[in-house]
Amino acid sequence: MPASAAPLALRTEDFEYDLPAELVASRPAERRDASRLLVLDRASGELSDRYFADFPAFPRPGDALVLNDTRVFPARLLGQKPTGAAAEVFLLRPHDPSAESALAGPGPGGSGSGQRVWEALVRPGGKLKPGREVVVAPGFRILIGDSLEGGLRLVTLEGDGDPWDLIEEHGTVPLPPYMERPSDELDRERYQTVYADERGSVAAPTAGLHLTHDALASLEASGVHVVRITLHVGLGTFRPLDAERLDQHRMHSEWYRMEDAAAQTLNRVRGAGGHIWAVGTTSARVLETVAAAVAASGDESQAATGDAFRAAAGLTDLFIYPPYEWRGVDHLLTNFHLPRSSLLMLVCALAGRDQVLAAYQHAVEQRYRFYSYGDAMLVL
Repeated sequence: MPASAAPLALRTEDFEYDLPAELVASRPAERRDASRLLVLDRASGELSDRYFADFPAFPRPGDALVLNDTRVFPARLLGQKPTGAAAEVFLLRPHDPSAESALAGPGPGGSGSGQRVWEALVRPGGKLKPGREVVVAPGFRILIGDSLEGGLRLVTLEGDGDPWDLIEEHGTVPLPPYMERPSDELDRERYQTVYADERGSVAAPTAGLHLTHDALASLEASGVHVVRITLHVGLGTFRPLDAERLDQHRMHSEWYRMEDAAAQTLNRVRGAGGHIWAVGTTSARVLETVAAAVAASGDESQAATGDAFRAAAGLTDLFIYPPYEWRGVDHLLTNFHLPRSSLLMLVCALAGRDQVLAAYQHAVEQRYRFYSYGDAMLVL
């Protein structure tokens, strides 16, 4: 079980820290596993400076490594208004994200019409009124629709062919704004995990960016169970909180799925005394969403076996912050996160706010690289 959390901190400002601008990584490391790795033992508070290539030595035979296999799609569409002025449409998710088929794309012989209506951010928002259009390319335009909560807009993709094909051809990789640069061809590969499978995310599950095919093969050969789940990452996950108090914040919902085979593997691992290693906060949120639902269900058959997981799919808006009762995660591999972000708060819920912020201060002093393309942190 995690160490006791720091005294209850419900103010957003309690999750602030100072970061020199030059420590924000705007480019990936030369190799995926060349990143550094800060190891925090949450029971003792001990810190260890390592390299990510050391990570496969940590999970033991019989443990489970849980990966989020979502794929980032080129969600940023640049175009022009009929006047010739520049405009941008940032696709977030199909308007019906609860429908798995809407996120997975058309099946064999499908028309793809389910992906034509999207929720999006548009710029310049004040001038793109309902009924206006943005021309992305010949034969591909976007009609601007009604306003939604949170500054979002409904948009309709109109063009020749499957909408997913149009997005893949004309979209660009949606790099976080703090990188302060346009995306390039290298980002198409590196802002994507090597195990990315099901498209649907507008931001990468960044802890997994460090893993290589060789590292995963080595882990599996050593007896570690590699388990894949899915959570399509939305923009809200990475945004700093606007509310003054954590209990006033509401997370944007994100679509997730845990297959029955994954649930059964995790139950066997737990039943045999193995540990569960979550790769990234998104994997952690799926594990906790499912485990919390099982615990609350009162299912007698699962209570009898002690199983914590079952097949599930749907939307989650789980917001994890201190104090929190963890059910599905023993260890967490993660990156260094923005101040005041829900991701930083999740890590603090696992290891204690004071310990985590002390680790971040150590990382600053040791010149670790921060954020999506930055170095990694392992919470034991």
